Order: sequence, then C-alpha cells, then structure tokens
Amino acid sequence: MKQDCLFCKIVLKEVSSKIIYENKYVMAFNDINPQAPTHILIIPKIHISTLNDINKSHNQLIGELVEASSLLAKKIGVHHDGYRTVFNCNKDAGQTVFHIHLHLLAGRKLNWPPG
Repeated sequence: MKQDCLFCKIVLKEVSSKIIYENKYVMAFNDINPQAPTHILIIPKIHISTLNDINKSHNQLIGELVEASSLLAKKIGVHHDGYRTVFNCNKDAGQTVFHIHLHLLAGRKLNWPPG
C-alpha cells in the first residue's frame, strides 16, 4: 500500500466510502464526480499506479476487475441496455488518482468517440 494514495486509504478503511462490491482482490464504490447516472470505480486491493505498471503476475487481478464490472452491471440492471468500462492511463488520458481503477459507466447513451 502507498501511504499517500486515496484509494489505498479506502482499501484500508482509513477514508470512508460506501463500498458496493468487495471480494478478496477488488472493491467497488461510486465515483464522487460521476460522468453518467451510474459511475462506479472498481479498484484492486493492492497498489498499482498505472496500467504501465502491470505485469504477468497481475493477470488474475485484472480478470477480477473485469469480472466485477460484469457482476455489478447485472446486479444494478444495466447489462441489457449497455455500459462502458474504461481504464485511464496517466494525466493526458484523464487519470487523476494514480492507483489503477476501472470505470463502469451506464444509465445514459454513451457516445463514440469518447472525450
């Protein structure tokens, strides 16, 4: 864990957040600055700063993040109409917290291209 990381503090329960999903590897909570009616962040319980820091030892963990997005989409009922999952990597892509996180966005028509 990284001491100055907001998401690490959430994992350690040092910062309060309403956790909507959790297993041994990941946890999920609503984004405090939602970009869609449903905007959930799914984070690993270990600190990985950016996608550039992922290696083969993280394969299961990345699978857990993606599986959690599917489970949550079904749980909240957006799986039929559609949802988007997004990883941002570094500042120019919009990453503001440097602890990888998967965005699950739904509840409105999501246009393409994004941004």
